Amino acid sequence: MLEQLLIFTRGGLILWTCKELGNALKGSPIDTLIRSCLLEERSGTASYNYDAPGASYTLKWTFHNDLGLVFVAVYQRILHLLYVDELLAMVKHEFSQIYDPKRVEYFDFDETFRQLRKEAEARAEELRKVKPVGKGVNDGRKLVMKKGSGFGGGNKKNKSEANEGGNGDDGKGRKLENGHSNGNHNAVVVEGNRGMGLANGKENASSNNEAFDVTKLQKLKSKGGKKTSDTSVVSKGSNVDPKKKVTKKNRVWDDSPKDAKLDFTDHVEGNGNENIEVVAADQGESMMDKEEIVSSDSEDEEDEEVSKDSKPDAKKKGWFSSMFQSIAGKANLEKADLEPALKALKDRLMTKNVAEEIAEKLCESVAASLEGKKLSSFTRISSTVQAAMEEALVRILTPRRSIDILRDVHAATEQRKPYVVVFVGVNGVGKSTNLAKVAYWLLQHKVSVMMAACDTFRSGAVEQLRTHARRLQIPIFEKGYEKDPAVVAKEAIQEATRNGSDVVLVDTAGRMQDNEPLMRALSKLIYLNNPDLVLFVGEALVGNDAVDQLSKFNQKLADLSTSPNPRLIDGILLTKFDTIDDKVGAALSMVYISGSPVMFVGCGQSYTDLKKLNVKAIVKTLLK
Repeated sequence: MLEQLLIFTRGGLILWTCKELGNALKGSPIDTLIRSCLLEERSGTASYNYDAPGASYTLKWTFHNDLGLVFVAVYQRILHLLYVDELLAMVKHEFSQIYDPKRVEYFDFDETFRQLRKEAEARAEELRKVKPVGKGVNDGRKLVMKKGSGFGGGNKKNKSEANEGGNGDDGKGRKLENGHSNGNHNAVVVEGNRGMGLANGKENASSNNEAFDVTKLQKLKSKGGKKTSDTSVVSKGSNVDPKKKVTKKNRVWDDSPKDAKLDFTDHVEGNGNENIEVVAADQGESMMDKEEIVSSDSEDEEDEEVSKDSKPDAKKKGWFSSMFQSIAGKANLEKADLEPALKALKDRLMTKNVAEEIAEKLCESVAASLEGKKLSSFTRISSTVQAAMEEALVRILTPRRSIDILRDVHAATEQRKPYVVVFVGVNGVGKSTNLAKVAYWLLQHKVSVMMAACDTFRSGAVEQLRTHARRLQIPIFEKGYEKDPAVVAKEAIQEATRNGSDVVLVDTAGRMQDNEPLMRALSKLIYLNNPDLVLFVGEALVGNDAVDQLSKFNQKLADLSTSPNPRLIDGILLTKFDTIDDKVGAALSMVYISGSPVMFVGCGQSYTDLKKLNVKAIVKTLLK
């Protein structure tokens, strides 16, 4: 049974709710939908599942972009109602006929909705009765077969015709058993005498693109095996130049002093136990406190590039019609109008290292926000799509909630307790190094810091953190190796409370998202110590891996926690940002999948190389 159906504006004004249903929803599914999907550009998805104590709902929605209306249906997830999509479409059509921006109440729509619901339920019931059970289920896949061929499971004549193909070509006809199509093949195409083998619905590229010409082999055989110029085709692929061979020059070692350019070691006199001079005098101001200026290019150049990417033959085909649309304006944008520009934007996002799944969902969301909208005069579709995508990217990368570490540190100091930050992430991303960068930035703001060496798993981890602490001249709490990291962190926080340290930076062992024992230990550490901030440290180099890492980290922290309200990742620290050029898509993928903001960006080797994420610069790079 349908629990609730609402109609509200994009501004949040509720215009109509179904009083006939009148079911009080448990929890806040509508608020969660607006916050998690509509405001974060996930509106392109088909549905949203809401889970709360004692409640499990499925929410489906549709938009009327020209009027700025949102239609949402809520029902129990276990029911799997088939008529909801059709009902929403009918409600959208009927309500748009009577909508008036000046009205705020629509009591007269109750009877209309009652009739629409009866029609949708009756049509769904008829389809359920008509639909055959266990006969020729095709799983929604199309089967294109040779004219006159039979469908498997029918009479013998059809079977024999279906199996006729000649030459044993598997692509000409496949025997279908029990009326079911082979699930491994989405389509079978037969064109005359050409046999095109399709595996998983995709044509084998190696068999058609640059295939070896058999006629050349026959000519070669007829000439008695003489080598012809055709053999040069084989050697064209190799670009090896035999004339020049590059050799590395040998270094000449003599008794002269060591070259200063090759000496990268720290010059420490004595046995190395003395404290090294504070690096702050040499490093200078952290990049976190410097504002980055982004130069703005003309939008015409970007729009021109989108239009070029969207249709290669835009000048040849449809030039007059596109110009007429841009001058006169289009009545309502349709999905077919948006597809070329959206495909170009999706390809561009993927070349910038955005995960394919995220790029596709973003384009679907932009299409949902533009479909049905009126195109204004002197405006091209490509520029409209570009502007909508830019707004979507800015909205995603802008944090939902403000996390000001310095402000929170001072608030914790007033309560006489340390501010605790836990650094988590996979192996080798640079947690310890970037922890030291954060410590250096906090020291510049007159905040006392203590490090906690809770990576008791990796050999050398404690020594590495000890080196950073000695260089920065800040205390470190350590208990060696093979200790429970949760207990070490707890004792470090207690020590910081006694010593009056303002911040405790907890270093943890790197772990893969699928390593359940280590993830369980991390969940225990977070649950036992309840840190103020959980920072996920990830590489800016990853693409699709970013989605897998963050989603599984959050999932494991939620599943393995013993708390009813488990702590998840609060923020992201991206490392190696100086090595990726314009491949900045990992930042977008991570923020989209987790909803957590990128708080720090590591961009170099020194302690000052830590800065804020410039949202405008990221969006500009993604779209250029």
